[in-house]
Amino acid sequence: MKLGRIAGEAGLDAGAAADSTVTGFAIDHRKVAPGTVFGAFQGGQVNGEDFIPAAIEAGAIAVVARPEAKVDGAWHIADPQPRRAFARLASQFFTPVPETIVAVTGTNGKTSTVEMTRQLWRMAGISAASIGTLGVTTPDESVSTGLTTPDIVTFLANMSGLAREGVTHVAFEASSHGLSQFRNEGLRVSAGAFTNLSRDHLDYHADMEEYFAAKMRLFDEVVAADGTAVIWRGGEGWAARAEEHARKRGLRVLSVGDEGEDIRLVARIPGTLGQMLEIEHGGMRRKVALPLIGAYQASNALVAAGLVIATGGDPAQTFDSLTRLQPVRGRLERAALNRAGAPVYVDYAHTPDALEAAIAALRPHVEGRLVVVFGAGGDRDQGKRAEMGRVAAEQADVVIVTDDNPRGEDPAAIRLQVLEGAPGAQEIGDRRAAIAAAVAMARAGDIVLVAGKGHEQGQIIGSGDEMRVLPFDDVSVAREAAAAMMGSEA
Repeated sequence: MKLGRIAGEAGLDAGAAADSTVTGFAIDHRKVAPGTVFGAFQGGQVNGEDFIPAAIEAGAIAVVARPEAKVDGAWHIADPQPRRAFARLASQFFTPVPETIVAVTGTNGKTSTVEMTRQLWRMAGISAASIGTLGVTTPDESVSTGLTTPDIVTFLANMSGLAREGVTHVAFEASSHGLSQFRNEGLRVSAGAFTNLSRDHLDYHADMEEYFAAKMRLFDEVVAADGTAVIWRGGEGWAARAEEHARKRGLRVLSVGDEGEDIRLVARIPGTLGQMLEIEHGGMRRKVALPLIGAYQASNALVAAGLVIATGGDPAQTFDSLTRLQPVRGRLERAALNRAGAPVYVDYAHTPDALEAAIAALRPHVEGRLVVVFGAGGDRDQGKRAEMGRVAAEQADVVIVTDDNPRGEDPAAIRLQVLEGAPGAQEIGDRRAAIAAAVAMARAGDIVLVAGKGHEQGQIIGSGDEMRVLPFDDVSVAREAAAAMMGSEA
């Protein structure tokens, strides 16, 4: 494919390199081969412009970078927003792509919502996939691990690869990082969903307004002009503001939730292993037995249903399929039962709001005590640590503060900041020991919640060249602790 054709479709100028044949795209100079278009972007820790000479030496035919960047020996595609320009170019190269693509943004619920959307499509006989924190989940349920929002080259390559495998529908997570760095560009997104907004990533965004603005790029620019915005209305002001963005753009709005106009949650009755939902849609009420616990799981499921309906799904079939949804890895996942029959749940909650939601989800099922084990990640927003401690101390019966992913910070210092909000909590730095202690103390009627890492398979220690990822899976560790109790009893 000629660079001139690609650039023309993207509204850019290929100049003297128009007749050059493009063989690929890269943002890592080590992946450049002859014929590659190289994206040189300024980052928080690394400046890609420093590697332009190495990329050209490796065979780059064009470099997408800021106008002031120095490019000698290859065509300079200059743009004040080089990430966006690069994405638009790359999207012309990575074809075909699935015909129906939807995106989900928000602080909490993105992973569950995209995976539930995939499941609902699959139950309707559609070849569907999801992309996000859990990786790429394909129609045959296989999963390849990844980032919440992979880099633009990986993202587009995944999309094209899925299309070549026959996938027609894809749901992906649109994180604030991904949206602000234009990692979601270039594809036709038929519908976008907004789940909620609470404090997170303020180590990256200056404040909540900037964080919200990054999320709103989904409605302002990414979703197609004739697309749909699915918005959870749960009484928070951010939802109303998100709806304003969608309507200003001219998007169709499909509101969901307690205050939803299109899919209204009339009532929710918690059960032993799930919950009964009464919903109203199109002037009709129906009851749905959702096999998942927790209010926020109900909201995720209904937003997923909204995305499916927004993209042509049959409402009656979609609501019926909610009764067959499967739990999402690391999202209120029941990991084990201890010797006393107390269940241990693992959840990815790593913000005050998410921790509060996870506790609230389990509380109706607790007959005795709710035991919560959690920590906070290093090199991330420090302001949320004491608040997480406060939430746990106020809403759980027993709190154990432990390590999460300390990264480059002193683990003891992180725990101290969490304990400022939960002065009466137990402190057990070793996460394995903390989980074992919680499992051992739980009695009949108690529930244990291990929060923070969810699906993650490792614990990050150190940073930079000294970073290590130690194998660690909360679910496996909880099961080992429960099995050890059984063994000691024998």
